[in-house]
Amino acid sequence: MGIRSFLDILSFFGGGVCGQIPGHSFIIGGSQLPLCARCTGTFLGILLGFLGLAALRRRRASGLPPNEVLASLAIFIVLWGVDGLNSFLALLPNAPHLYHPHNFLRLITGTLNGLALSIIVYPIFNFVLWKKADARRVIRNFRELGYLVIPAALLVGVVQTQASFLLYPVAALSILGVLAMLMLVNTMIVLIVTRRESRAESWHDARWPLLLGLPATLLELGVLGLLHLALTQWLASPILR
Repeated sequence: MGIRSFLDILSFFGGGVCGQIPGHSFIIGGSQLPLCARCTGTFLGILLGFLGLAALRRRRASGLPPNEVLASLAIFIVLWGVDGLNSFLALLPNAPHLYHPHNFLRLITGTLNGLALSIIVYPIFNFVLWKKADARRVIRNFRELGYLVIPAALLVGVVQTQASFLLYPVAALSILGVLAMLMLVNTMIVLIVTRRESRAESWHDARWPLLLGLPATLLELGVLGLLHLALTQWLASPILR
């Protein structure tokens, strides 16, 4: 499989969660990323959040952050929503919108949203999976939140350069973020449906829910990717022109 076909595969799976509008996407090295700027930020932020929480040794933490940190995370999500709504309104003829949309703003708000989602989903996953989950808060204060926000800011700056060598790392890591988030969510669904939540005592015990969550995620993305491809081809058909 060549590098070009690898990028096509990433784009196919990216189509399962993203509209992939060219004008809303970064073009790096002459190729469009598999996710739009907002989704690229969101799923890179999710991946960075999961890795950062593991680095903070909160591998089984099941406590949500304190209220003031949760309020900050809510602001991150609201900023993402406001920017998304503004971008949508800008697509409509004569629709009022607050400001001119820009991919840099999409990337920033997406990354903040991804961090917020990772910090909220991570402890819930641990609570559903582990028999003896760590009761500590996943993030204890603003200082620890800063440990994630600062690398996120650096990440945004790096992606914004759109240097050609970033194409495949950014494309692959963003889709890895998609897989990580959906796999965690699907694993939780498997545990709840099979009534096996809060039973795992080791990663050996957790292997089957995780192994079921992965193919469920790939199937989900595959079906959504095919629907996205079919819809794109239908909209581009001469009949609609």
